[in-house]
Amino acid sequence: MGRQQAGVASVAENLAAVRERIEGALARAGRPPGSVLLVAVTKTQPPERIREAYEAGQRYFGENRVQEFEAKRPQLELAGARWHLVGHLQSNKARRAAQLFDVVETVDSVRLARRLHDAAAELGRRLPVLLEVKLSPEPTKAGCPEAEVEALAREVAALPQLELRGLMTMPPYTENSEGARPYFQRLRQWAARLGLAELSMGMTHDFEVAIEEGATIVRVGTAIFGERPG
Repeated sequence: MGRQQAGVASVAENLAAVRERIEGALARAGRPPGSVLLVAVTKTQPPERIREAYEAGQRYFGENRVQEFEAKRPQLELAGARWHLVGHLQSNKARRAAQLFDVVETVDSVRLARRLHDAAAELGRRLPVLLEVKLSPEPTKAGCPEAEVEALAREVAALPQLELRGLMTMPPYTENSEGARPYFQRLRQWAARLGLAELSMGMTHDFEVAIEEGATIVRVGTAIFGERPG
């Protein structure tokens, strides 16, 4: 049903509606217009759908899997587009991720951070990263446990080829988006404690609540592209 409804509007219309909702949430929170970065999550979306979003002015995109993006990348030579890795990254794929992505949002261990650092050094680049923090007890959720966040932040900040920008999280799904608010509040508190500026939190279901709680990046897929194919 969700896919049918989404099909009524074009990607461009969906994008415009999401941007309007973002600005409405910013206004409610008393935050400046344009102070949230929208990352359009393109997991399982074919290149032609991604190009539709690009043609509608979208420039920041998020992919969940290194291998999937690597296969699509040759068909996505889009000037000015920036690619975020927003899915779990295995350390054995760190080198490919450092080659393919402009930002990695899901650093959750010292081992992974060091692999990314070494790959970035080989490539002669400085790689912006976020730490993924596990705030949910769900075993399916990835991320660094809260007890280890401060130590991980210190380790990553000391790696010269990585630029530690902020934190990312994914709360447990609840029918009411208000259920995510305490998790967003906790991530904001962690960012303040660590002196980090970027907060990547909020997806299709709850991004307005995330913005009210200080998100600087929201990762939205379904509201833009409809239910994922497959």
